[in-house]
Amino acid sequence: MSLLALLGLGLLLGLRHAADPDHVVAVTAIAARTRRVLPAMWLGVVWGLGHTLTVFVVGSCIILFNWVVPPRVGLAMEFCVALALVVVGLLNLGRTPAHSHALDAEGRLPAGRAFTVGLVHGLAGSAAVALLVLATVREPRWAVGYLLVFGLGTLIGMTLVTTGFALPVATAARRWDGASRGIRLATGALSLGFGLWLAWQIGWHDGLFLATPTWSPH
Repeated sequence: MSLLALLGLGLLLGLRHAADPDHVVAVTAIAARTRRVLPAMWLGVVWGLGHTLTVFVVGSCIILFNWVVPPRVGLAMEFCVALALVVVGLLNLGRTPAHSHALDAEGRLPAGRAFTVGLVHGLAGSAAVALLVLATVREPRWAVGYLLVFGLGTLIGMTLVTTGFALPVATAARRWDGASRGIRLATGALSLGFGLWLAWQIGWHDGLFLATPTWSPH
């Protein structure tokens, strides 16, 4: 495979990766806390930066130093994603203090959450991405470059997701009183429910808390 084709594939797969359900649920729940399009778009950018950082660092170590991720460690990293979804959901379902509106409108508080959640998601997905690259590319420098392009694709994809979500939310907030609160509660409930289901799936179905865990990086 040529270098150009490899990088193009990485970009496309990164765009596709951004649309994974756990990513979309988490970021839309965070974006629901702002009523403006540009701050919401910025949330997609900072989530992508956090995701790219951990995918690149951990994935590069797996590629360059032949790290092997034990099943229980891999499941534990994915379990952190479930916990992050639960926390994001509870924050949306909780009461929003009056003094936080200005900060939320400027995107400062949600941006910090988006970056942190992006870090966690990147940590959980880094092994799968690195193993996928190793199965296709034998040259370490190309493989590391692929990780960067993959991260760029994910960043672009999540920016598109948050922007597309923010446009109808902003319109609804302008037209109907209480629409933004309803959207915040709905996305919070979805994030909480998805996080609890994921925690059960990883903890007991995949065996994180059992004697013999089974893990397939994805």
